[in-house]
Amino acid sequence: MNKIRWGILSTGKIAGSFTEDIRHVPDAEVVAVGSRNQASADAFGQKHSIPNRHPSYESLANDSDVDVIYIATPHVFHAENSILCMEAKKAVLCEKVFSIHAGEAKTMIQTARKNNVFLMEALVTRHFPVIHQVLDWIKDGLIGEVRIVQANRCYRGDFTPESRVMNRELGGGSLLDLGIYVIGFSSMIFGQAPQKAKGFGFIGDYGSDEQGASLLEYNNGALGILTFALRTDTVNDAYIYGTEGYIKIPDLFAVPNKASLHMKGQKNLIFEAPILGNGLHYQVQEVHRCLREGLLESPRMPLDESLQIMETMDAIRSSWDLTYPNDSKQGL
Repeated sequence: MNKIRWGILSTGKIAGSFTEDIRHVPDAEVVAVGSRNQASADAFGQKHSIPNRHPSYESLANDSDVDVIYIATPHVFHAENSILCMEAKKAVLCEKVFSIHAGEAKTMIQTARKNNVFLMEALVTRHFPVIHQVLDWIKDGLIGEVRIVQANRCYRGDFTPESRVMNRELGGGSLLDLGIYVIGFSSMIFGQAPQKAKGFGFIGDYGSDEQGASLLEYNNGALGILTFALRTDTVNDAYIYGTEGYIKIPDLFAVPNKASLHMKGQKNLIFEAPILGNGLHYQVQEVHRCLREGLLESPRMPLDESLQIMETMDAIRSSWDLTYPNDSKQGL
């Protein structure tokens, strides 16, 4: 079987973690890296033994040795960088959050379909073995009808104003950085867009949202109760409550390796699956499966759902005093 050849766009922390984890996929090969200057590309390439080292993203996008490119730049550049690669006929795995707003997401999806190339948002939690088991439990009706999803993705970080995580100009803040996890999780469990989306957010001294909460209402009154924070530690477990029981996933948004099924009147079931590295390779396996089957998007992370999630996030922050540099392109 021929290996699928990867290019890495950006040389930051997540790009390094991804490149390390991709080694767990036997039919994957990282052949190229692109940065904004030659020195950065050379340093990253030397560290990770990558042969093709490009001084620009344009050069990487046009590398004929590359089949698929992983976008690992700050949020505000995801649309621009993904479109660049797709116009060069490259498949793209774009790091979460997919874009800054729904308008950008629509353009990304249109570009993928125009060029007949694969595109997927890298929402890593969706691909863990634990999640596949949880979805099977729900599909089999073991907890009845799902009525409430409750999830937190919160931690307290020591950030400076220059930090990418808190830099609003780069799309930083708790909603786009962490809220995507819990909102995406709720979307996956309910399998539909919410009928209503309410959000509460605190804008800190750096001008970005330090923490927030969202209440999503789905058909028949089902609820998603979600919190996300960069300045507050919480227990980051997730719960799925149904009419006949519930499911608990400890530390879902770290590297989850366990889930428990609690059914009325029955013994609890525990599922455990050890994780290699940071677990980033599971999404690589999904990209490979799709490419080898000739699919242009993943059934596990459909493009229309990535768009729907961005629309939900736009709605959540609509009542906040929170804007991003790219918002003017959508009229937000």
